[in-house]
Amino acid sequence: MQYPDVYGEALLDYYNTNKIENELILHTNQSETEFMPIDLFFRDESEFPDQELIALALCDGKVLDIGAGAGSHALYLQERGMDVTALEVSANACKIMKLRGIRSVIKEDIFSYNQGKYDTLLFLMNGIGLAESIDGLKRLFNHCKTLLNPGGQLLFDSSDISYYYDEGIQKPNHYYGEIKFQYEYKGRMGKPFGWIYIDQQELIKVGNENGWVVQILDEDDHYQYLVRMELKSSF
Repeated sequence: MQYPDVYGEALLDYYNTNKIENELILHTNQSETEFMPIDLFFRDESEFPDQELIALALCDGKVLDIGAGAGSHALYLQERGMDVTALEVSANACKIMKLRGIRSVIKEDIFSYNQGKYDTLLFLMNGIGLAESIDGLKRLFNHCKTLLNPGGQLLFDSSDISYYYDEGIQKPNHYYGEIKFQYEYKGRMGKPFGWIYIDQQELIKVGNENGWVVQILDEDDHYQYLVRMELKSSF
């Protein structure tokens, strides 16, 4: 079945009108339906949370911004003279980034992307969640090894969502941070997709087992934390 790119359409409508005329709805198998604030994807530096600013400050060398969305982080880095490439699967999101002036935009899935080597792989706004599952995370970490220059790093944020299950929601049989989502926009449904929110202990375990040094750089009062990872010298 061919699903429409409703996420990208919502971004493009907002880019063209600078206002939200239709809600981007996020359906999930774990909690109530949410309304995604589309303007969140078009923030500037003054609206970035502290953890994102820390991650952007730590970006070094050649940067690959993965799941770049409308390109706010890539644009921030480019404007500061950094060599940044924005990687995104949504055709409409890629179109927006080019219109916004981002010089290097590639429409491709991270798992199939194998062009070039980078010093920093950046996954912000819980971007590491695109791995979908614990097994997917292991696969993603192994793939990232092929994209990094020696001494390169991963920078990303994630969340421990165990608190969801303190509110009467039944824990699933699989890892509790593995969620199913589906966007809806203008009455049309996008392709269902998986997402993972991983707690710190599980992340450190998975990272260490796959040859990574895991550093927790920051954590806030809302169960969100920032991570830097680099390969162990023996890998």
